[in-house]
Amino acid sequence: MKINTLYTLLAASMLMLSSCDSFLDMQPTNASNAETAIATTNDAQVAINGIMRAMSSSSYYGRNFMIYGDAKGGDLTIYSAGRGLDALYSFNHAPTSGSYSGFWSTGYYCIMQVNNLIENIDRLQAKEEKGFESYKGQALTLRALFYFDLVRLYGLPYNYDKSAFGVPNVTQTLEASAQPTRATVEENYKQILADLKEGAELLADYKKPVDSYVGYYANLALQARVNLYMERYSEALTAAQEIIESKKYDLYEPDEWVDSWRKQYGDESILEIGIDAESDLSTGSLGFYYMCYGRLKNAMGWFLASDYFLNRLGEDPDDVRWGVMDVDEEDYDYGTGRKGACYKYMGSVNLQGDGKETATAVNIKVIRLSEIYLIAAEAALQSGDKEAAADYLNAIRKRSPNLAPATAATITLDMILDERSKELFGEGQRFFDMIRCNRSIEFNDDFQDVPISQREKVIDRTFYKIVLPISQDELNANPALRSQQNKGY
Repeated sequence: MKINTLYTLLAASMLMLSSCDSFLDMQPTNASNAETAIATTNDAQVAINGIMRAMSSSSYYGRNFMIYGDAKGGDLTIYSAGRGLDALYSFNHAPTSGSYSGFWSTGYYCIMQVNNLIENIDRLQAKEEKGFESYKGQALTLRALFYFDLVRLYGLPYNYDKSAFGVPNVTQTLEASAQPTRATVEENYKQILADLKEGAELLADYKKPVDSYVGYYANLALQARVNLYMERYSEALTAAQEIIESKKYDLYEPDEWVDSWRKQYGDESILEIGIDAESDLSTGSLGFYYMCYGRLKNAMGWFLASDYFLNRLGEDPDDVRWGVMDVDEEDYDYGTGRKGACYKYMGSVNLQGDGKETATAVNIKVIRLSEIYLIAAEAALQSGDKEAAADYLNAIRKRSPNLAPATAATITLDMILDERSKELFGEGQRFFDMIRCNRSIEFNDDFQDVPISQREKVIDRTFYKIVLPISQDELNANPALRSQQNKGY
């Protein structure tokens, strides 16, 4: 699905949203006409539901985007090549194959729906219709999230080359013949910040935590993330502190952490995507891709923790986060006891799920309070307040009871990055952390001697494949992008 043809599908998309009755439980007014499909606040809710549903696809948060960050960041490895998605580990990408164009098409599909919703809300508000503020605030925050994800996939890190090509900034519905070109990384981030600022203002009267939707604190959490990537540490810290000090969310105690993965919309969840029977990817789910080979029928053991991650977690054998890890395929073959299979997305190592009929329909936690503490720790450290940084880090580090607490004298950025790895394993962040912090990434290629020919064993952010290529189909559909392909492809 191409960006210059996506926008011809507006009416069809609204019809699609209204067809998912069990998920949406409502239909938009006059869904056959996208320009007037939103007539009531119920219609706006339908559109938001559909956008959140699209985020759960296998090409986005439902699976591939989450795997991307850990497979490319060195915390995951593969036991055997050719089972599926191993190109995310091997960097076997080209415009004509392995381009993972689903990131682009799904991202712009979501943006299409957001833009249509915003335009409809603006039309209604011009007629003095009331009650749409929170929906527009949610839409703007979601658009910021989609652009943040896209620019990280296709553009170089902001602190590396913000003048490099990012992705097209599309903030209004387009004609089918439109051929938008790529903005710079800096221009993308400028748009992201503008959307977040306006979204926060619209959501300011809606500060109660919400399940499965974007609220004020999800907007703040995304502000913290984005500003951290931009090295705007004061702004990142301010946003993180507002969330922490609001007391709207609570960190799990160490003895509660493992069971938290069996809960929907728990105490730490700031933004969580609900997965129901219709959006359950079953054997294609994130949980299936991380579980041990042969644990269930068709479980292939696609990805498992690398030695590097297990050594990091193994600094404390009593770390509570071992509770979501279990034996992997090496143990299956040789009885080594290696615990490289992750069961966050099956609810528990006993496959208990999170309260639904199937264990594979576990909600996707996009932003958790623990990440906010880690953002605060990094932002405080980079701002020169090492004592505050240590306090924020220790709030999470206590999940490793045998490790000495950080102090103002001992805390380092690498200590925070290691804690982010242990806490956020399987949640798609390691690669982006390593690249933005200009760290080299080493891959566990010698694990079972999986042949890799598309990259070196150790890479850094000078490697051209740290960004994806624009797919050849997209270039054919939008010739204006041909001269803007990422270098090396």
